[in-house]
Amino acid sequence: MSELTFTPIDDIPKIVQELRATFLTGLTRPLAYRKEQLKGLHNLIAENEALFKESVYRDLRKPPQELIAGETGAIRQEAIDAIKHLDQWAAPQSVKTTLLNRMNKPHIRKSPLGTVLIIGAWNLPINLLLAPAVGAIAAGNCVILKPSEVSTHTAVLLTKLLPKYLDPRSVRIINGAAAETTVLLEQKFDHMFYTGSGNIGKIIMTAAAKQLTPVTLELGGKSPAFVTKDVDIAVAARRLTFGKLFNTGQACIAPDYLIVERGIEQELVKEMKLAIQEFYGASPQTSQSYGRIVNNNHFHRLKRLLDTTRGEIVVGGDTQEDDLFIAPTIVLDVKLDDPLMESEIFGPILPIWVVDTINEGIEYVNRNDQPLALYVYSHDMKLANHILDNTRSGGAVINDSLIQFMVTALPFGGTGPSGIGSYHGKRTFDIFSHERATLVKNLGMQKALTISYPPYTEKKTSWLEWLLFDKVKFSDNAILKGKL
Repeated sequence: MSELTFTPIDDIPKIVQELRATFLTGLTRPLAYRKEQLKGLHNLIAENEALFKESVYRDLRKPPQELIAGETGAIRQEAIDAIKHLDQWAAPQSVKTTLLNRMNKPHIRKSPLGTVLIIGAWNLPINLLLAPAVGAIAAGNCVILKPSEVSTHTAVLLTKLLPKYLDPRSVRIINGAAAETTVLLEQKFDHMFYTGSGNIGKIIMTAAAKQLTPVTLELGGKSPAFVTKDVDIAVAARRLTFGKLFNTGQACIAPDYLIVERGIEQELVKEMKLAIQEFYGASPQTSQSYGRIVNNNHFHRLKRLLDTTRGEIVVGGDTQEDDLFIAPTIVLDVKLDDPLMESEIFGPILPIWVVDTINEGIEYVNRNDQPLALYVYSHDMKLANHILDNTRSGGAVINDSLIQFMVTALPFGGTGPSGIGSYHGKRTFDIFSHERATLVKNLGMQKALTISYPPYTEKKTSWLEWLLFDKVKFSDNAILKGKL
């Protein structure tokens, strides 16, 4: 496979302008056109599974089952669902209103935004680029796709295949690194959708603000997993191990650290060690089910964390730079000032913080940025709900990890520093649509409207108030009276 060729910087404004001009022709508005594009996107994946398998293996040593579950299978299903439901999603939506306005046929039209930018991420280089594209295409937009240059082989493949399956008049790929992306962000878009780190998210949002461009930011953060002492430790250990080590820990919703009630930590470590052996054998480095770190920069970042942690490495810790291998690693007795607790780990290293009470964990989570995900492992649903009721996160799962990403009926997104906006399924269509408030006024019945026009009288005002507004008398504020 050839090397990734960056888009010439001088071509970037021209490409964006070409797509903006295309949108104004109305090419992408008909639902039939959108469905054909979605079929093309589906076939892009379905007809090239072997090539994508090879590309992501070369980028991340990703096992085929993880590719299907987290990437290609998910995109195919998103495209199928969009085709199946597009007529319903795009149909005008009537609204309930007052008697006077009911005659004006108030409804919401679902209008495409225009030309949108989608910037993908290297850890799921197919899904995180094309899942938003499904919604953008379904909504009738022109789309610029910017794959991550870090997952080089997948970016090369997408660049080669995309024009064979999607109309290049309305969907284009731009490749590059910082310089090219900087120029890209200077162009006028009608929406920007970015998946990646919070630091780059700030750059995206700053660039968007200069042109008042709305953004969706899918970021990350340190997603905690609470483990209470009443849990089935063996079950929790298997599910945590899978959730942490899927994609070699390089997932924005991977459990980043454990908050474990004192007394079960040793048994939990023992069971997680058994789960690692069950999943990857005695030597994870030789397992076909265990991936690799994406590049040397990330390898050294993770190696520094292992070298500087003051916790006890009780499982794993082995590394090999020339293979970009870092073993599944568990670090026990990690303190809150440890390097492992400073920022998102994004790798196969799992610190365990032992607490005397779950409320200690709740207080710690609330002192820090809201995470993209929060997990609770417990038999006690009252306690689990107490944790959810008293914390904030983009999403939450009780007694499992990662599965929220696969349920497209649920919104996927962060809150605060972990992201802005949510998507998947119809919500992705909604992100890239404008809800256009519309009324259709009858040219007749003009006499009935005279109550709205000057000269104003008390009688007109009384009639107008009766037609437009409810009259309700509430009791005095119980809070101000000290009753609540």
